[in-house]
Amino acid sequence: MTDEPRADSAPGADGSDADPAVLADRLKERIYATITMIAVVVGLSFGEVDALGAIATVLTTALGLWLAALVADQQAHRTVHRHLATGRELRRMLYVSSPLLSCAAGPAVLIALAALDVLSLESALLTAAGVSVISLFLWGCLGGLRMGGGVLGAVAAGLADAAIGVAVALVKVAAGH
Repeated sequence: MTDEPRADSAPGADGSDADPAVLADRLKERIYATITMIAVVVGLSFGEVDALGAIATVLTTALGLWLAALVADQQAHRTVHRHLATGRELRRMLYVSSPLLSCAAGPAVLIALAALDVLSLESALLTAAGVSVISLFLWGCLGGLRMGGGVLGAVAAGLADAAIGVAVALVKVAAGH
């Protein structure tokens, strides 16, 4: 018996025993979901939607992303391995894909605040987009620092990642939705 983590394992309660490849896959899903959610909330901010419609769109987008990822993972797994993922393999898929659901949390909270008249719906949606762009910047900075690029390299990596989020928002603005 070995104490080393398995490549297909999810982390323990403190996350310390997770395989780096699993964590990288999970972060990839989080970044993908963040970029997608930027497009959704910016598009909603230009539409004729109320808070209920906006929250429904955000939640169904997250659910749709998650289900699409699970279907794709299961299809790939059964094609390559000739059987459905079960047990440990399925738990890994669920763990890795869960950020696709959590990407709706921030926008949903902001939209709920708009429904309670704490802020306007447009402000809530644009704030959600802004927070998502900032999170891309921070993930880029963290990646730059972990690669040993120093502060300047980390800021450059963060700006590059944030630029992707801003570009997605600008495309939605230019398209008028």
